[in-house]
Amino acid sequence: MKQENSEQLLKQIHSFIENLPYMREPKGLYEPIEYVLGLGGKRLRPVLMLLAYNLYREDVERIFPQAAGIETYHNFTLLHDDLMDNADMRRNKPAVHKKWDENTAILSGDAMLILAYQFMMQDCPAERMKDVMDVFSRTALEVCEGQQWDMEFETRQDVTVDEYIEMIRLKTSVLLAGALKIGAILGGAPEKDAQLLYDFGISMGLAFQLQDDYLDVYGNPAVFGKKIGGDILCNKKTFMLITAFAHANEADRKELQAWTEATDFVPEEKIKAVTSIYDRTGIADLCRKKINAYYEEGLQLLEKVGVEASLKANLHNFVCSLMNRKL
Repeated sequence: MKQENSEQLLKQIHSFIENLPYMREPKGLYEPIEYVLGLGGKRLRPVLMLLAYNLYREDVERIFPQAAGIETYHNFTLLHDDLMDNADMRRNKPAVHKKWDENTAILSGDAMLILAYQFMMQDCPAERMKDVMDVFSRTALEVCEGQQWDMEFETRQDVTVDEYIEMIRLKTSVLLAGALKIGAILGGAPEKDAQLLYDFGISMGLAFQLQDDYLDVYGNPAVFGKKIGGDILCNKKTFMLITAFAHANEADRKELQAWTEATDFVPEEKIKAVTSIYDRTGIADLCRKKINAYYEEGLQLLEKVGVEASLKANLHNFVCSLMNRKL
């Protein structure tokens, strides 16, 4: 069976999204949408959907609208996240609410959500429509649940690791998993395979997010693509911070508490001090073990998918490449 590698699929879906026509009026509603989708990004979710579909069928271009739908939804969440966080930049460009205004960001985001549903239903085979939309609707709702948990964690000091894992499952993993499952459903996969691919996406999504947590502290900025220590500066409830509070000795716990409560500090000093506590507490090793556990779990689930190993190579290699950032 003819298969496309991830680089080819990325080029194709990128071109498809770039050429989506927005001919409707008013332009003030649609220009921010074109702007957001034009910022690029890794297009992980549409590529995962296409790779899952390509396990069962060759005509990947048939589901480009659905792949565009999952990417449009993802970018809608980023647009509203930036607004809620009052973030200035997105992919080194001004966020929509900064380039236009907050009301525009709200309304254009709402329109993106509607467009995502339209893309997901466009030319969707009637016999697959209900299953596809059930997965997409549940996924979209769960991402909102994850965002709400993340917001609530900001004011809580008692967040547990299990709660954090559930939050990142909802906020990050389910959209990767949903993309894979929708691709499998559209490709005519057996129900068991579609669920295995979904579970594979959940495990890999957790590994990705925990790796981001790790790299924010221990990564190389040139490789990671952003400054180190951002999570530390804003006291983000990551696996690293939660685990440090649980495992640190009394003196380190008190120092960590003092840094998280401090309102006047030199950023570099805070990053250095908190990282030193992480070092003494062995947080890096604990985090790496957690990442590897989810990663291996995901690969085992992929092995169980009922197609030849050679057909799974592209999906396997794509996911492995995402985990190969220098730790």
